[in-house]
Amino acid sequence: MIVELGHFALILAFAVALIQSVVPLVGAHKGWGDWMAAANPMASAQFALTALSFAALTWAFVTSDFSVSLVVNNSHTAKPLIYKISGVWGNHEGSLLLWVLILTLFGACAAWFGGNLPATLQARVLAVQSSIGAAFMAFTIFTSNPFSRMSFPPFDGRDLNPLLQDPGLALHPPFLYLGYVGLSMAFSFAVAALIEGRVDAAWGRWVRPWTLAAWVFLTIGIALGSWWAYYELGWGGFWFWDPVENASFMPWLFATALLHSAIVVEKRETLKAWTILLAILGFGFSLLGTFIVRSGLLTSVHAFASDPERGVFILMIFAFFMGGALMLFAWRGAAMEAKGVFATVSRESALLTNNVLLAVSSFVVFIGTMWPLVAEMFFDRVLTVGPPFFNAAFTPFMVALAVVLPVGAMLPWKRGNLLTAARRIWGVAVLAVTLGALTWVLQTGGAMMAPIGVALGVWVVVGALADLWLRGGRGGPVERLRRITRLPRADWGKATAHAGMGITIFAIAALLGWETEDIRVAHIGQSFEHDGYTLTLTDVQRVQGPNYISTMAFVDVARDGRFVTELRPEKRMYPAAGMPTTEAGIDYGFFRDVYLALGDPQEGGGWALRTYIKPFANWLWAGCALMALGGLMSLSDRRFRVAAGARSAPAQAHPAE
Repeated sequence: MIVELGHFALILAFAVALIQSVVPLVGAHKGWGDWMAAANPMASAQFALTALSFAALTWAFVTSDFSVSLVVNNSHTAKPLIYKISGVWGNHEGSLLLWVLILTLFGACAAWFGGNLPATLQARVLAVQSSIGAAFMAFTIFTSNPFSRMSFPPFDGRDLNPLLQDPGLALHPPFLYLGYVGLSMAFSFAVAALIEGRVDAAWGRWVRPWTLAAWVFLTIGIALGSWWAYYELGWGGFWFWDPVENASFMPWLFATALLHSAIVVEKRETLKAWTILLAILGFGFSLLGTFIVRSGLLTSVHAFASDPERGVFILMIFAFFMGGALMLFAWRGAAMEAKGVFATVSRESALLTNNVLLAVSSFVVFIGTMWPLVAEMFFDRVLTVGPPFFNAAFTPFMVALAVVLPVGAMLPWKRGNLLTAARRIWGVAVLAVTLGALTWVLQTGGAMMAPIGVALGVWVVVGALADLWLRGGRGGPVERLRRITRLPRADWGKATAHAGMGITIFAIAALLGWETEDIRVAHIGQSFEHDGYTLTLTDVQRVQGPNYISTMAFVDVARDGRFVTELRPEKRMYPAAGMPTTEAGIDYGFFRDVYLALGDPQEGGGWALRTYIKPFANWLWAGCALMALGGLMSLSDRRFRVAAGARSAPAQAHPAE
């Protein structure tokens, strides 16, 4: 009964979404206040109904209701509760329902917290957001029904994919979807503004919090996925340039560009058309990521489904919304007249440079991701585009971005002087180059990646701190610190996020440039040396888990004769799913990780062991956490919490004629 109630609630939410897609738009066009006002309660009702539907599906998983085919295929009675819950979205149908739930949540938030928006703009935003929801609800109901029943329920389920039975993967999809779907709000604001033919500073202020929230969630989601790949798969890496990884990274790059471009619209009322285009492309690449994950056209360990028919449906959604938005953009482009002018050397130019580098780098990732498909379809060639291409093609854009970042932050609006900005930050440049050169000398040759990473990391981190310090004005250190503590949270957030990016750049360069690897066959009781550590395989045992059987190795790690830790790498077998997984044994440290993966038993006795020493590995995720924290600090700024619309209410746009 609960399952049927959830199914009915989803159908009812679809009906509400269809009405909400039309009524507010007509009301805004005709100037009918009642029709526009209907959007708010409908958005709340849509979210409530979708939440009820999602709760019903969750109940089916928690209670192991094996009359529901989705539960049979993705759950098991012996599975821990957390993985029964995460099993709700650990599949195509359930994850799609989560997507719809988050979409309606953002729409409801626009209704709840958008009271200071002009009535016509709010009505149009909610209508566009609802039309996206209606499309995905139709996709769910007609092609991916999560509530399908089984005629003859089995006694137990087939279990969730073992790779997804992990705390990191339990959290990764919800955060990623909050970012993916959050960009739909920027898209809705952009389309609503195009319909009205009006983009101004107030619009830039309104769209920034939604973009910032999506960016924060997307940052956390990508970082969680990278961390999971690092410790779960046993391969020792953190990013493989997998198609699904790229599908989440491309919207992140566009969202980062959109955040900076919206600042220019808010402060100077210029780059309007470019900002609108970024909002459209950001969500467009989110839809593209959905297509990649669910179409089965590109092979990936992360893919949910391999049904081309479903891929066609998503492609139709993508074509409708992207094609419609871009046609509207072409029609209304002349209305996006820029009011502010700026010189070649100015903060506006620096932010535009930032935008171009991020957008082009995203298209580079797109080409590398889609090229195998293009080669197979049009040239009948099967090929793979791997990390060497992406590292060579993508890295120069990030290096250029890091070089521009501190200088651009120092430039004034409208017109600046490059020499003046350089004088303010020359000490940071000297420090960065000196530390990079010192690193090169101390490592006695070798690859340049790590020294360049040190120089760029110091340049970005100390540059962000220097910018914050200079904002304190003149005077003694105490007086400056007092002024700095009174700066808006957005300024602190910017400095924190930029510093996080610098730390991430350094960590990636250090990890790739300095990590060491050892692969060998070790017998029980045997010790071996690796990079200053002594590792001893003391035992290998079979351990029974809740719903798996583990082969667990016990390895003592010592340094200079002193015991450091015991690592327990595993190879697990999940009988219900019939799939193995690798669990790395990791000793996390501030300056390094000792990473150990267990391989298969060898014919001559012994076990294959792969050992890595990974310098500054945890700094990578610390940098990502700082970027997300910076976004949250900016989001908590009073200027974001107090809507800009209150001051510009008399200037509301008239209905489009």
